[in-house]
Amino acid sequence: MTARDPVIIAGCGANLASLRFALQRLGADVLVTEDPRRAERASHVILPGVGAAAPAMAALRKTGFDEVIPKLGVPVLGICLGMQLLFAASDEEDTPCLGVIDARVQLLAQGTSLPVPQMGWNALRIVGASKLLDGIADGSYAYFVHSYAAPPGAYARSLADYGAPFSAVVEQRNFFGTQFHPERSARVGAQILENFLNIAV
Repeated sequence: MTARDPVIIAGCGANLASLRFALQRLGADVLVTEDPRRAERASHVILPGVGAAAPAMAALRKTGFDEVIPKLGVPVLGICLGMQLLFAASDEEDTPCLGVIDARVQLLAQGTSLPVPQMGWNALRIVGASKLLDGIADGSYAYFVHSYAAPPGAYARSLADYGAPFSAVVEQRNFFGTQFHPERSARVGAQILENFLNIAV
């Protein structure tokens, strides 16, 4: 494998085809795997996710990824639910998660006129420097589909607002996350994926 050959972790209910295609357009030879040993040998690891936290964590436990992911020393990118799984826990069915980031994922703000889940484009408010955001302008738009989100914190590099601010891009050591789907976020998403592929730890 080379630095341009990321591993995508399968099994979290994600639609992997669009993500794999987006990476291939950037010249990456993508391996989709359910084998933690392959991830341990990879240069970059991507954890996508669609659906609910509890079954996604059950899938990771079944393959042993729940123990492997927090110990990885290479760049790791969690996308959407995959980002949420990097946190200590989720309020969704009170689910313990991977514990990389010591905070809890919460339901999006209620009591507003905004429907939950959020489905559509939203602006990114950059609040910290990150290699993942190189070349991304403050106020750029990305595509979100989610009902739960991480609160703002020291780990946040970009926020978005949907009734209340939430973390849109996070970073802790070699772990990165986007609450939005970069593979569905046009030029901004392609730049973020390209940035991730270029991160070396």
